[in-house]
Amino acid sequence: MNTYKQAVEAFLSAGRHERIELKVILFDMDGVLYDSMPNHAVAWSETMKRHGLYLSEQEVYLHEGRTGDSTIELVCRRQGTSVTPEEIQAIYREKTEAFNACPPVGAMPGSYELLQKVVRDGLTPMIVTGSGQASLLERLNTHFPNIFARERMVTGADVKRGKPDPEPYLMALEKGGLQPWEAIVVENAPLGVEAAHAAGIFTIAVNTGPLPDSLLLDAGADILLSGMPSLCDEWEKIRETVRYVGPNPFPANHRQK
Repeated sequence: MNTYKQAVEAFLSAGRHERIELKVILFDMDGVLYDSMPNHAVAWSETMKRHGLYLSEQEVYLHEGRTGDSTIELVCRRQGTSVTPEEIQAIYREKTEAFNACPPVGAMPGSYELLQKVVRDGLTPMIVTGSGQASLLERLNTHFPNIFARERMVTGADVKRGKPDPEPYLMALEKGGLQPWEAIVVENAPLGVEAAHAAGIFTIAVNTGPLPDSLLLDAGADILLSGMPSLCDEWEKIRETVRYVGPNPFPANHRQK
């Protein structure tokens, strides 16, 4: 497996950047900050079944990151079933109700500790999620107080094309006034990794679910770790590698455009 230094060097070479000048960490939410994917898998699978549609719990992990509408449309299209926008809204509403009826989920182990390190390093955490729940910010403030703000979030309600399209991460860069080399993404899903990679952002994958590591690496992950506790433990090494790998920064009037 490549060292962190090799991973950063490969990213810089591929993007023709001089260095990563880190300002922001872009976090996916489900499966990264919250241990919520098992509940999403059950809610999606059972809701689809009630409508004569098939989506296994395992497959939910493959489609994680898509907007709700996109997931429903994909399954319907695969089964040759047509649905109206109103039916899509009803199915997604039912899925949300099924998710809310599941046992409460807590923060992913290691996530709050990592966020504290990120903030102490003077970096800004942002959320990029396919979820469109209205209560999102309230829930984040409960588990991660005073860390996230609505203006530093991109949700499924903000985008037209969800992951794996790069739009969510490109929108986050735009919101933050950032260039791709000024951010790092933390993702757990192949589609999310693919979206971040397509947006040209250095991507750390944390495999917190049942999918094989190869899917995350094939999607374009620059670094792969076994979970959020591992990323929290390795953060200082990664941060220092990012800080020092690469030649001297460009002069202010010679930044990449």
